[in-house]
Amino acid sequence: MLFMVVERFRPGKAPEVYGRFRDRGRMAPDTVRYLASWVDLAFERCFQVMEAEDEAPVHEWIANWHDLIDFEVIPVRTSADAAAMMAARS
Repeated sequence: MLFMVVERFRPGKAPEVYGRFRDRGRMAPDTVRYLASWVDLAFERCFQVMEAEDEAPVHEWIANWHDLIDFEVIPVRTSADAAAMMAARS
């Protein structure tokens, strides 16, 4: 499964987020695969696409960051998969 993860850095915590990442890495279980990410220009939010068999290991990863970041996890599919599903319905 794919997940769009919206991270909202707590006010003033972006330097700590990047410091922890530099020192300890992503700290995600081996079953969670990072695909891509984008950070807004104000260093307030990060948008990540992650892949895992289900949502449970994603929440294990989140637990390592909950003191610095608030998370929203949205299960998603690719646009190509969505188009194929819709084509099969018509």
